[in-house]
Amino acid sequence: MRVMGLDVGSKTVGVAISDALGWTAQGIETVQINEEAGDFGIERIKKLVSEYGVTEFVVGYPKNMNNTVGPRGEASENYKKLLEETFHFPVKLWDERLTTMAAERMLIEADVSRKKRKKVIDKMAAVMILQGYLDSKGSV
Repeated sequence: MRVMGLDVGSKTVGVAISDALGWTAQGIETVQINEEAGDFGIERIKKLVSEYGVTEFVVGYPKNMNNTVGPRGEASENYKKLLEETFHFPVKLWDERLTTMAAERMLIEADVSRKKRKKVIDKMAAVMILQGYLDSKGSV
């Protein structure tokens, strides 16, 4: 019973998975997608769901700082619907404001080169989204 965290962009989806107890998030990979062409990486997500025994999703929800929902937030809402229709288990939207910036800052502080940061930033953002969600569940 694991939770999968997803950071959905227009070209990639960062993927993180919880441990079996639902305490920690680990980055798994970045799935290449093509939003314009309608390729959302669902086949790869299906394989990961099966491999890790996922029973719930958390999708990053990039709201504007004034709490309104823009085009990227709407894209996350649509991805949520696609996951629900495909997998038939819970999909939560999780406010991800500033997670990509925080992930970038962590990687810079760890002295990761710009080229390497670009390859892992979405996966790191997915870890931060999922860890925030897992931490919130533990504090209830």
